[in-house]
Amino acid sequence: MKFLVINGPNLNNLGKRDIGHYGSNTLSEIEELIRGKAEELRVEVEFFHSNHEGAIVDYLQSAPVDSSGIIINAGALTHYGLSLRDALLDAALPVIEVHLSNIHAREQFRHHSVIADTAIGQIVGLGSHSYLFALEYLAHEINRGS
Repeated sequence: MKFLVINGPNLNNLGKRDIGHYGSNTLSEIEELIRGKAEELRVEVEFFHSNHEGAIVDYLQSAPVDSSGIIINAGALTHYGLSLRDALLDAALPVIEVHLSNIHAREQFRHHSVIADTAIGQIVGLGSHSYLFALEYLAHEINRGS
């Protein structure tokens, strides 16, 4: 079982960007936490990050055929990334949308997600644990369905 973990714009600046909202972990530290959880769950993870919507769309279109699900923190693309939304739908895989901060408790424009309806769930506001809970849930759901 392999899960794609996708991060969008500005997440490469974690650890030095608005620590009050996003925490002090860097993206590579979060990836290490995810790797540890994946090992514990006996699943594979593949990471991808880009600051460019088209690159994420290209990645999704060429994603490994043995992929079982997607965990995505689309960053600002959450609110306007319509081509990303379409690519997630076309991938035809279960998606969990994650956010480090609680997007519903922030500025009004952050409250709406154009990708939410492509996802089986959304985990927000739990910092780096959001990714771990998403991985755990996806692994559980896919094992349950097997």
